[in-house]
Amino acid sequence: MNLARSGHYPIARSAGEIERLFIQSAAMAPDAAIMLERIGVAPGWACLDLGCGPGGITALMKARVGALGRVVGLDADPAMLEHARAAVPGVEFVAGDAYRTGLPAAGFDLVHMRFLAGTAGSPDALIAEAMRLARPDGVVALQEADTATLECYPPHPAWTRLRAACEAVFVAAGSDIAIGRRLYALARRAGLADVQYRPFLIGVHAGEPMTDYLPSIAESMRGTLLTRGPISAAELDAAIAECRAHLAKPDTIFTTCTIAQVWGRVVGADPRVRSL
Repeated sequence: MNLARSGHYPIARSAGEIERLFIQSAAMAPDAAIMLERIGVAPGWACLDLGCGPGGITALMKARVGALGRVVGLDADPAMLEHARAAVPGVEFVAGDAYRTGLPAAGFDLVHMRFLAGTAGSPDALIAEAMRLARPDGVVALQEADTATLECYPPHPAWTRLRAACEAVFVAAGSDIAIGRRLYALARRAGLADVQYRPFLIGVHAGEPMTDYLPSIAESMRGTLLTRGPISAAELDAAIAECRAHLAKPDTIFTTCTIAQVWGRVVGADPRVRSL
C-alpha cells in the first residue's frame, strides 16, 4: 500500500506483523464474506483488492469467482506480495501505487480496499482511482475502521495506555482513526450509486487467536512508538506485559474497532471518459 500521502506508516514490516495480519484477516473473514455475498460477487467476475498486503480478501474473492473469474491483488510492498503469493495460489499479485495503479480503466466488476484510506490518506483520490478501474455498473467497496469501540472490560490502565499511545502515533502520521464513521458520506459524495452501509465489530475473550490484538499492534509499532510516541521503552514493555496478563484472565473481554463496510455501484458511463 502506498502511504506517502500520510507521511510515515507507523507499523513496521516484520514476521510478527505478517502473522498479526493473517490472524486479523481470518477473524474478519466471515464478515468480509457477507459483504461479498451482498454485493453479489459471482463466478466469472474480475475482482481487484487494492492494498492487499499479505493476501487481503483475495482468497474469499477467488472462492466466489471460480476458475472462470479473475482476482488481482495490488500492493506497493514486494515483501507483502511475496507472502501473498505463497498464501493465496491462483491469484495475480502485482506491485503498484493504489492512487495511480497504471491498470487499464473499466477492467473490474469489483474494486475493493480495506484499511487503506484511513492510513494512506486522500480517500477521495483512492475512491476516484477505484471508480476508474471499475466497469460501468461495477462495484467499489471499502472497509475502514473507527477506533471508538476499541475497549476492554474490565477496564485496565495498561490497555488504556497502549491504545492512547498507538492512536497518538497514527494521528501524528496523518492517519484518520475514525474514518469509518464518514465512509458512507465519502462514497456518496464521490458519485457512487446505491451506496450500502454495514458496520461490524468483533468481540474477543481469552484464548481466542485475536486475544493479543492490541499488544501485538504495539509490538509492531515499537520502533515508531519509541521515536515518535509519548512512551519510554520501559513504559512500553510494562504496558504490553500488563495488558497481556489482563487479557489472559478468563473474565476479560474486549471489542475491536468498528469496521464500516461501504459499497456502491459505478454509474454506467463510457469508460474512455473515466480513463482520462
